[in-house]
Amino acid sequence: MSILSAYFSQYRVNAKNEVLAGLTTALALVPEVVAFALLAHISPLVGIGSAFVICLLTSVFGGRPGMISGAAGSVAVVIVALVEQHGPEYLFAAVALMGLIQMGVGLLRWGKFIRLVPQPVVFGFVNGLAIIIFMAQLEQFKVPGAGGEEQWLSGTPLLLMLGLVALTMAIVYLLPRLTKAVPASLVAIAVVSGVVILGGLDTKSVGDIASIAGGLPLPHWPQIPFTWDTLVLVLPYSVIMALVGLTESLLTLTVVDEITDTRGRSNQDCVAQGLANVASGLTGGMGGCAMIGQTMVNLESRGRGRLSGVVAALALALFVVAGSSVIERLPLAALVGVMFTVVISTFEWASLRILRRMPRTDVAVMALVTLVTAVSQNLALAVLLGVVVSALAFAWENAQRIRARKHLDADGVKHYELYGPLFFGSVQAFTEKFDPVTDPTEVVIDFRESRVADMSGIDALHKLTERYQRAGKTLRLRHLSPDCRRLLANAGALVEVNIQEDPEYIVATPQG
Repeated sequence: MSILSAYFSQYRVNAKNEVLAGLTTALALVPEVVAFALLAHISPLVGIGSAFVICLLTSVFGGRPGMISGAAGSVAVVIVALVEQHGPEYLFAAVALMGLIQMGVGLLRWGKFIRLVPQPVVFGFVNGLAIIIFMAQLEQFKVPGAGGEEQWLSGTPLLLMLGLVALTMAIVYLLPRLTKAVPASLVAIAVVSGVVILGGLDTKSVGDIASIAGGLPLPHWPQIPFTWDTLVLVLPYSVIMALVGLTESLLTLTVVDEITDTRGRSNQDCVAQGLANVASGLTGGMGGCAMIGQTMVNLESRGRGRLSGVVAALALALFVVAGSSVIERLPLAALVGVMFTVVISTFEWASLRILRRMPRTDVAVMALVTLVTAVSQNLALAVLLGVVVSALAFAWENAQRIRARKHLDADGVKHYELYGPLFFGSVQAFTEKFDPVTDPTEVVIDFRESRVADMSGIDALHKLTERYQRAGKTLRLRHLSPDCRRLLANAGALVEVNIQEDPEYIVATPQG
């Protein structure tokens, strides 16, 4: 017990706050998880069972206390085609393989690469997810029509729904001014539920989506042929789910770090997410990852430690086993109201206030990631596009910064003092600064304020050296940094450049 106590006390927490935050988060999880399960064409109980397993394991073993994981919509979108064409048994195998891939990423310590994601991409990611959460709530304003197709609420039912949503949001915003003893979201859900149930108001409830009565997940080995063809079939889905899941989880971890002013462990979280998905797949569940909406509910309810996530998972299990009749009576308006407040708090409004002060490329990247995230719901694609565009913009800006100051010394040697990095983006501008035909017989390139960054830079030096040799002249490189010297030395067998070091120079001439 002492080891377990020490493990859970890594972050000092208030047990009452953690328990209440966990209960609030569990209530917010139910409609989301059910909706995602229906989106993936699987039973709602499978979604809730998956959320229980994933939330429990990531809360205990994850690298970010306070972060809530579960069966996520971003992963559900990926698996629709697999379930439709091959059935849920192939899904379970793909989820287990997804988990193994994620564990491998964590064990190889590749989670640290999340640090390479620029801030505009994080802003776009968060804003896009806020839009997705908002759009998902709009589905609760629809009811089955006469022909089986869904139609929007209208008239009195719509006004009642909007009124209950507004009441929920008002309680969430106003209650903290009176007391912070209990989470405002939990009080709002309880009050609005009491008004609806005791007042006999006719409005949509959780039970109108699907029944959640059932049992806990049990071990289930996927009933599929374990052949090479099966692996070829499920592997692409597993890879995409793994990337999408880790992308959302690690970026959510980054957001929680900023909110709580603490630092999570990205590689540990990769392993925990992978372990949770393996367990979910082997208990007949769907894949999942961190859920930023429910994480924000947990944080706003003052859940900061592992206990809140554990309580949320256990509460989900309790809802299914013993409390389904109560949970199914909860009005969806209360849960929608809570999620609307989450949307408002999740969206990075500060990113809009600083638009005029941000570089245009950063504004474009943020808008691109927001748009792709909201429209495609492919988080991995959105973040990848954002990182690539940011990298290209950075390379272009640095390519424009290479400069050369020229002068002749008393001995008639021409010196080119370089400023800025020599890499693939600046090679052309670098080459255009030299004139072997008119330059004197000895030329020195001074790299005191520059460096050779890649193979394109080495190749540019090699070609420039050849041009001077054909003109019967000598090119020398001065003040190369140690890493640049190693780079040139390692490429010696690939390019015709001899490197001769002395206390002052590196002499570069082609082999004759």
